[in-house]
Amino acid sequence: MKLDRLIGILTVLLQNDRVTAIYLAEKFEVNRRTIGRDIDALCQAGIPIVTYQGTGGGISIAEGFKLDKHVLTTSELSGIIAALKGLGSVSEKTRIEQTLDKLGAYSEAVVSMSEPIIIDLASHYRGQLTEKIELIKRSVLNAQIIEFDYFYDKGESHRRIEPYFVIFQWTSWYVFGFCLERSDFRLFKLQRLWNLRLCDERFVLRKVPQEKRDFNRHFNETLKLVALFDPSVKYQLIETYGFDCFEETAGGLRFEISFSNSDYMTSWLLGFGSKVKVLEPRAIADDIQRAAKNILSRYLQHDTLLSCWL
Repeated sequence: MKLDRLIGILTVLLQNDRVTAIYLAEKFEVNRRTIGRDIDALCQAGIPIVTYQGTGGGISIAEGFKLDKHVLTTSELSGIIAALKGLGSVSEKTRIEQTLDKLGAYSEAVVSMSEPIIIDLASHYRGQLTEKIELIKRSVLNAQIIEFDYFYDKGESHRRIEPYFVIFQWTSWYVFGFCLERSDFRLFKLQRLWNLRLCDERFVLRKVPQEKRDFNRHFNETLKLVALFDPSVKYQLIETYGFDCFEETAGGLRFEISFSNSDYMTSWLLGFGSKVKVLEPRAIADDIQRAAKNILSRYLQHDTLLSCWL
């Protein structure tokens, strides 16, 4: 976009005493004629730009016109850089990298671009995730309806929504929007959302009720789990829920926590195999017993078929 490029050119000029039109053209991936028009536009906007001809010539901002470098502190800039790097793990990097270039030169104390905090928000299928986020972001900015196939505990369905936000919460990405099939605002997990398509239809922004903006309401804790874990998996409990999430008893590590998604909790517990016993709720214990019986049955059938084949 021209505005982005103009801001970028201005930033480069503020950071350097003098640059060439060739340098700007290569940096912003346009031709020299476009750079010339951009310089004219900046001059018309009141920016005192001076051009020098011949050997050693170039473009610069008149002496005395400088940007205040102390709008943000070094620590504030470092935090912004860390966040941008994390966002870069799931977004198109070109603009992110340009922004990092701009921010990195604004501190007299020299903000380290090798920020000690590393944030990687990508999943194992980063390519598809990035495409989804970029398409949804475009649809939000243009107020266009999107449609997709959605897979969840009740099966699968085709949805059309008016998108409003892309959200990262509780280790996962979601899109929040008005579902035309349900006539209500809903939250959809991007990992369960496939065959995403941008529709030609536009929509008029609705007022989002304040209670719908409380995204934590979708993760309300309504059930309580009580379980005994083998001491050998202590590190896994600490890794997921913290150091004080259990009590050491003679029977094992007594673990109590509230949760809302029974399917997720059952799957998580099954990952511990025989190293956990669910005490409450009874429904979760029954689900695990049924799953264990089904697993055993599947292996017994496999062994029987293998014996017959041999």
